[in-house]
Amino acid sequence: MELKIKKLDETAKIISKATEDSVGYDLYACLKNKVIIKPGKTVKIGTGLSIEISEKNIGGFIFARSGMATNHGIIPVNCVGVIDNDYRGEIIVALKNTSCLDYEIINEDRIAQIVFLPVINFDNILISNNLSDSDRGSGGFGSTGKN
Repeated sequence: MELKIKKLDETAKIISKATEDSVGYDLYACLKNKVIIKPGKTVKIGTGLSIEISEKNIGGFIFARSGMATNHGIIPVNCVGVIDNDYRGEIIVALKNTSCLDYEIINEDRIAQIVFLPVINFDNILISNNLSDSDRGSGGFGSTGKN
């Protein structure tokens, strides 16, 4: 499999894995000036990169960096960002500050991680008046876990 990366900005830093066995590739901020994320606010941070994934059944999924999320309350606003296989624009990460303190991002800070995962596309989507029965049936949202 192959991943093509296009630098949209000459200062952009290419994605990288922290260790050989890391699942995610770090995404880096590509900024001319530092950005302050105020408490409760969301800021879009560009990476200066666009990608082309060689396999049609693979997507890029952007997840939080554990340390930023747990230590500083900085998370992707949509929880998991999706980079569709046919998207060729800049990878941008919308970060939300859930803490009560300002958070500073500077050029080349690691801001998120991208994981490449297989996706399933259906050949047919059928409209039906009947669905098969299951043990759960129509049990509601959250009905199988702790309330």
